[in-house]
Amino acid sequence: MQRSVPRRPLRFSTQTLLLQLSVVLLVVLFSAAVHAWLTYDRVGSEAENQALTLARTVASDASVRADVLAISQQPGTPPPAELAAGPLMEAAEAARVRTGALFVVITDETGLRLAHPDPERLGEKVSTDPSEALAGREVTTRNTGTLGPSAGAKVPVYAPDSTTVVGEVSVGYSMETVGQSVARDIGPVALTAAGALLAGVLGSFLLRRRLQRLTLGLEPEEISTLVHDQVAVLQGVDDGVVGVSADGRITVFNAAAQRLLELPDLAGSRWEDAPVPYQLKSLTRAGSNSPGAVELVAGGRVLVANARKALHRREDLGWVLMLRDRTELQQLTRQLDAVGTMSTALRAQRHEFANQLHTIAGFMSIGQHQQAREYLAQLAATGPLKFPVDQAELLQDPYLQAFVGAKGVEADERGVALRIGPETLVRGQVAEAQDVTTVLGNLIDNAVNAAVAGSATDRWVELEVLDEPDDDGGTLHIVVADSGDGLVEGTDPESIFAEGFSTASGPLARNGSGGQGFGLALARQLARRRGGDVKVLEPGSPGGPGAVFMATLPGTTSGTAGRTSTGTAGKDTHA
Repeated sequence: MQRSVPRRPLRFSTQTLLLQLSVVLLVVLFSAAVHAWLTYDRVGSEAENQALTLARTVASDASVRADVLAISQQPGTPPPAELAAGPLMEAAEAARVRTGALFVVITDETGLRLAHPDPERLGEKVSTDPSEALAGREVTTRNTGTLGPSAGAKVPVYAPDSTTVVGEVSVGYSMETVGQSVARDIGPVALTAAGALLAGVLGSFLLRRRLQRLTLGLEPEEISTLVHDQVAVLQGVDDGVVGVSADGRITVFNAAAQRLLELPDLAGSRWEDAPVPYQLKSLTRAGSNSPGAVELVAGGRVLVANARKALHRREDLGWVLMLRDRTELQQLTRQLDAVGTMSTALRAQRHEFANQLHTIAGFMSIGQHQQAREYLAQLAATGPLKFPVDQAELLQDPYLQAFVGAKGVEADERGVALRIGPETLVRGQVAEAQDVTTVLGNLIDNAVNAAVAGSATDRWVELEVLDEPDDDGGTLHIVVADSGDGLVEGTDPESIFAEGFSTASGPLARNGSGGQGFGLALARQLARRRGGDVKVLEPGSPGGPGAVFMATLPGTTSGTAGRTSTGTAGKDTHA
């Protein structure tokens, strides 16, 4: 028994070729059929219009109108022989012969033929419905009558100097003539279709050869495996990868890049038109002096980006950009700066306490007990700190005291007075000191910069801090105002939270070096992660006062460190 050999399936390129040929053939045949139908319809419409024009001409002839009225007024219809020799028959036949129409028929108001190419049908009822025309309406028709299929028109005949319909004129052109006209036009259409089919076949063969060259002879299954491997690698890494081809198109935009930039997949779009930060585009521009790596804020994250030219032998493949997330590192750096500032303030406080204790000990050693009591009372009234911060005693929390005091020293060195607003009231204790000092420090630094750059002679920054107790942790509200010139007129308040923006001078240090321009963006990001926000309350005005910022930090305070207990302790000390 002979075993059957399984048939080898056609190669994908062969299948593609056959499919393309089938599609081309169908498209050509369909296009030819549509063109033929449109031509047939167009020629038929022209025949209808021509029939309508001729019918109007005959129906408007004064002699025809008078003759039809005269016959209509007679008690009966004249015999066919009289009609055949009459003026209506002569006028109708003259018009038919002159224009090459199939028929020109004239009827009375009842639809009886008064003129017809076949004399034997005179006096008979017309084969098609004349009611539309006898009702005073012009119509075009395509139907089959006693003389065959035709495209024609029916026009009412009015009595002389009247609007009374006394008959109608029917004119028709043979559809066989229309078909012959279409047949003459179909020759060039067939030649065009044949040429298109030949071009399609040739193009299909060329496309097959190019497809084989582009795929290196690989079958779809092999290409699919390669694509899966590429996707697994690109989507499996935590770094963002953006590929830009040599012609300026984005070819790769992996999931990490979409997440870091908070953008949809941009693969296939033009790189110059893509809504990505301009720093990324500057890395790929010819002759750019941008560094090999830049730091930027995008999508609420601090990113480090670099670009490398992709080359294969001597072929320029474009650019590959790598994006790495440094948000957490930046936040830790800011928090460490805040801790360092607090440490400096606490060391200053420790030093001041030591001096105060030495002073009290000196009074006691020389027996000046009254002066010692007065000195203690003075300390209780003014508070333990002597930083250059107006109304610093309104801050009862030790973290806020130390941090704001240290910021007051820095502001004083730059000629800016830092003061606490009279509405400040913090009844709880700061539980998330690092988050609070990070946001507060950025807002104060931003305000000090704006005050220094402002045009006002009296430079100041005012801070108000209020807490809102809650069972799940109190919410801290921070309001910071300054004496600067405010935001530039026309500036969108949301745009200042983008990288490289400061209320002092607008965009800053757009190369991302030195960390300038990240403060507001990071402060807002940290606040929003806690369920709060940082926003602009007032944009300010030139000459001052400047912009007013408000930060809301939920869950950052706990307990009740009331003013009463602190004040009582002070009175006990004074006693």
